[in-house]
Amino acid sequence: MTLDEAYAACDRIARRHYENFPVASLLLPAGMRPHIAAVYAFARTADDFADEGDRTPARRLAMLDDWGRRLASCVSGEAVGQAIPNPQSLTPNPQSDAIFLALGHTIRSRSLPVGLFEDLLSAFRQDVGTRRYATWAELMDYCRRSANPVGRLVLRVAGHADDHLDRASDAVCTALQLTNFWQDLERDWQKGRLYVPRDECERFGAREADLDARVWSAAWREALSEMAARTRRLFDEGRAVGDSLDGRLRYQLRLTWLGGVRILDRLDEIGFDVFRARPTLGKSDVPALLWDAISWSRPKAA
Repeated sequence: MTLDEAYAACDRIARRHYENFPVASLLLPAGMRPHIAAVYAFARTADDFADEGDRTPARRLAMLDDWGRRLASCVSGEAVGQAIPNPQSLTPNPQSDAIFLALGHTIRSRSLPVGLFEDLLSAFRQDVGTRRYATWAELMDYCRRSANPVGRLVLRVAGHADDHLDRASDAVCTALQLTNFWQDLERDWQKGRLYVPRDECERFGAREADLDARVWSAAWREALSEMAARTRRLFDEGRAVGDSLDGRLRYQLRLTWLGGVRILDRLDEIGFDVFRARPTLGKSDVPALLWDAISWSRPKAA
């Protein structure tokens, strides 16, 4: 397999899941796209390992451990097609070989911190066994490892290593993930997961029995309103990431920010009752989002 073939395989993986990641967007500079696709293919595949499916938790963890070993091997430049120590959990295949051939080249050529990939794997391992979060701080720690590394990797691929940008990116990435949690509350509940912290549920008197009965109570509406308010503050904190960059990447990041805020607005409009409807973005949203990205201006002081 050639390096070009490996990157092409990563691009195909990315395009199959385009709704979750700005990989195929023509707004991304052409030189970034293969590298972002390699990062995404690594993370998407590992996330799939962590999903329940028909695999036991032990098997899922073993697959993630193998993925971590292959990460270390690709960084050192070792052959990616070699046998994996635990073939019962993950057997070598052309797709995974392609991912690590491309990813190893991306990490070395763009000087990407391996620790960011290890943070992602740490969060995926947590997904295997954690279905509730006791406090907001616990949820923020999870987002720090599951969402924030993605934004930092995009910035590093673009050649930016700046503390100010990193902080803004972290705020946006966490806000985007939280928005997805509130958008998918009903879907996650069907899988036995709930991302609203227990202490917040107790504070508002929001009962899990109501979710079982598909009853969207006033207590749940108040709890989600509070979660959304915190999420909006994070979007506000991260807005600078759309002001600080130049070129096409600036518009990609603006669109990402605007799309997340629009979903949050639509959740607010339905009182966060995702049992009734799950807000999404469609083609009809594109003109307005593009206009807002082009006419973007710094928010006025209150």
